[in-house]
Amino acid sequence: MTTGCGCGGGNGGSGGCGSSAKEAVIEVEAPVAPELIASSEQEWPIISVNGVPVTPEAMALELQYHPAESRESAVYLAARALVIRELLQQRIAALGLAVEIAAGENQEEAATRLLLEREVKVPECDEATCERYFDNNRGRFHSAPLLAVRHILLECAPDDAEARDLARSQAEVLLLSLEEQPGRFAELALTYSACPSKAQGGSLGQISKGQTVPELERQLFTLAPGLAGQPLESRYGWHVISIDQRIEGQPLPYEAVAGSIRTQLQQGVWQKALVQYLQTLIGAADIRGLALQGADSPLVQ
Repeated sequence: MTTGCGCGGGNGGSGGCGSSAKEAVIEVEAPVAPELIASSEQEWPIISVNGVPVTPEAMALELQYHPAESRESAVYLAARALVIRELLQQRIAALGLAVEIAAGENQEEAATRLLLEREVKVPECDEATCERYFDNNRGRFHSAPLLAVRHILLECAPDDAEARDLARSQAEVLLLSLEEQPGRFAELALTYSACPSKAQGGSLGQISKGQTVPELERQLFTLAPGLAGQPLESRYGWHVISIDQRIEGQPLPYEAVAGSIRTQLQQGVWQKALVQYLQTLIGAADIRGLALQGADSPLVQ
C-alpha cells in the first residue's frame, strides 16, 4: 500500500488576584475557575495537609504541568495535585510500606504504585459483562474504512495568514478547473502540488485512520467519493482532494474486540475506585486552604 507522504507535507515540511487574606480557599466543584485569595501574582495560597505546608516553591514548580486559561486556574490545579500527592505520601509513611523499585520508576513512583495496589481493589470484569457491553454498542466495533485519495497540496506556513489566503484562493481556482475537466488532476498535481505524491498524480494510495494529520483526517473521512466540493485545510496548507474509492469498515466479531472491551471497562472501574479512595483520604485529612470533596467513611485498614 502506497501512501506517499501520508498527509500532505512536502518540500522539507514535517508531514491571582483579589483581596488579600491569610488563607486561600478554592472550591473544587465550582463550574468556573476557583477564586484564589492573594494580593498579587507573586503570592500563593496558604495550604497545608495535616499540618504539613504545601510550599510556594512546590506550587511554582508544579505549575508548569497544569496549563490553563488563567493563572488562577493553573494554581488551583497545581495545588490540588500537590495536596493529593502529600496525602498519598503520608499514607505510605503511615503504613510503613517496604518499596521495591521497578525499572523506570523512582522511589516515590514505586511507593505510590505499591500503595494503590494494596488499597485500591477492583473486581475483574467477567465475560458476561464484556459480552453485554458488546451487544449494546455494536455500532462502535467496525474495522476502519479505507479511502483511495488523491490530493494537490498548496503549501504554506501555519502562521502566515497572507500566504494562507493566497493558497486557498489558488486551491479554489484549481478546484473549478477540475470540476470542468476532472481528467487533469494528475497534470495539475504535478504542476502545483508541494507534496512528493505529485509524482504519482497526487495519489496517496489507500489510507486508513491514523495515517494523516488529525485535522485533515477529521475532514477526509466525512467525504463521499468524488472531487471534494471545497479545499481542505491542514497545518501544511490547503488541499484539493479527490476520493477515488471509499471502502466502508466491516462489523467486527466479539472475539476480535473482547480484549479491548475488557481493558476499557476495567479502566473505568479502576478510575472510579481510585476517585473513591482519594475522596476517603481527603475526608479523613485536615486540609487547610483548599476545599476538596471527601468521603465521610473511615479508611478501611
